[in-house]
Amino acid sequence: MPVIFSSSVLRHTVWPIVLVTVILSKPVIAQARAEHVNICDLAAEQVASETGVPLSILKAISRTETGREKNGRLEPWPWAINAAGKGLWLASKSAAINEARRRLSGASQNVDIGCFQLNYRWHGGEFSTLEQMFDPVTNARYAAKFLNRLFDEKGNWMRAVGAYHSRTPKHAVRYKRRFSEIHTQLDVETTSARPAAKVVQKQSNQFPLLRRSATQPRLGSLVPLGHETSRGGLLRQTGGI
Repeated sequence: MPVIFSSSVLRHTVWPIVLVTVILSKPVIAQARAEHVNICDLAAEQVASETGVPLSILKAISRTETGREKNGRLEPWPWAINAAGKGLWLASKSAAINEARRRLSGASQNVDIGCFQLNYRWHGGEFSTLEQMFDPVTNARYAAKFLNRLFDEKGNWMRAVGAYHSRTPKHAVRYKRRFSEIHTQLDVETTSARPAAKVVQKQSNQFPLLRRSATQPRLGSLVPLGHETSRGGLLRQTGGI
């Protein structure tokens, strides 16, 4: 036989349950939003521990490239693209992928993607899919491996950051100026020397373009040799979007 409650019983029983549900859901929603905003930072933390690139360097670059003001703070955004000099922040990964596909369906393949704004024209072939290129950890790992090579060549992180952007001095200087402004606001770690990598499991270099070769000179830019371009690295001379 079904149990029948009076309306007064239901009123006094249901509303406390609804109230508790709403109260408990608020921290979860806030946490989800915070995690979404900081996806690039979470990827940077993982990749810094794998590669030895200082966390502050990765965080500052992602903000130089995709940062936007939110609640008085400059935050990176993983679903950002730059197409022909026009930067876009998309609301979701699927929206970013769809917009990138739309842009890439045209004549130009000059589209920068993700936390570290990897250029599809030059580096899309290093990834199995566009979705993988947008993946924050894969995106960060690709950038970090290149930064490590530049550190070996240049001897310090600031010169490596400049070369990461451009081999042309005036472009590198301008980028380093903006990078430095952002970096000084980060309270993470010093960058005077490369710290030892806290490797949990060694990551193999899955990017052929970044593998060392005795028969090829070390690239000062990720742009393949033999191509004349104003782009001197992973990043646009405009300093991101």
